Amino acid sequence: MKTNIYVLLVVLSSVAVVGVDTTMAQGWGQDRSINRLSESVYRWGSRGENSAFIVTSEGIIVIDGSPCASGDTEWIKGELEQRFLVPVKLVVLSHDHSSHICGTEVFGDTALTISHRKLRPHILREGRTSAVPNITFEDSMVLYLGGLEVVLIYNGPTHSDNLIQVHIPEEGVLIAIDLSRSGKSLVLPDFRDLDVDNTIDVLGILSRLENVEIVLPGHGQIATQETFSLYREYLQTLRDRVLDQLVDGQTVEETLQAVTMDDFSDYEYLDRWLRPNILSMYEYLYTYREPNEEFLREYQQSRYPIGAQ
Repeated sequence: MKTNIYVLLVVLSSVAVVGVDTTMAQGWGQDRSINRLSESVYRWGSRGENSAFIVTSEGIIVIDGSPCASGDTEWIKGELEQRFLVPVKLVVLSHDHSSHICGTEVFGDTALTISHRKLRPHILREGRTSAVPNITFEDSMVLYLGGLEVVLIYNGPTHSDNLIQVHIPEEGVLIAIDLSRSGKSLVLPDFRDLDVDNTIDVLGILSRLENVEIVLPGHGQIATQETFSLYREYLQTLRDRVLDQLVDGQTVEETLQAVTMDDFSDYEYLDRWLRPNILSMYEYLYTYREPNEEFLREYQQSRYPIGAQ
């Protein structure tokens, strides 16, 4: 179900911007920065971590916070107060993982918080240091602030059961936290809290989404829509190869030896993340299938043949 929200505010003055294209500050990683992506959309963060904010004549929308240790969310609040003449009116949480939403409670003096409905139970259960959503939605939500349309998209469980994307179609920007990285690259170190099959489908959907020229991932450099297709090819191939190993009765250790993914050797992070990718894919697919009866006992015993590593 799509929900439309019109945020009606008194416009105090036009937006004032003072040197916001890039700023550096001392702190976590010594590389805090703000980068302008389009007329209204900005990326901010440090140490390769990406969050965003959208500036309109009626207020600012902040997308996500920062890792708790960074203090970046408190920093960006101060920067926004100094640089713009309008307050933060909305905070959008992309998903419940604390490394992306920590500190967002600092905007509670002026802003409402929005997320997918499944996010709220996670942050309450885990005691996240973050804003608690005031407004939640099911499938999609359209925000209108200062005449700008901002679309919140949920395509089902992917990287968590509550991850959303933020699309600003008029400016061709898609904020796709933790579903993309620039160029040929593995995106995730492992697949815990991931619905692999639906993620493969969603990557295809995002690769075809209209009015997208710039993709902001959760980590690293700015990307394009091609990154969704590149990662989808890797993820689908890995899934198929690991599944073949399970069907053939191979153990985890045998699967680690057999699935080399050498044809993806030009993908960044393959050397670091392939092993945990295979291990967590094996675990995911173990719960996906039921072998034929004559192989069931051996299959059950093969689940953890190498212990915790």
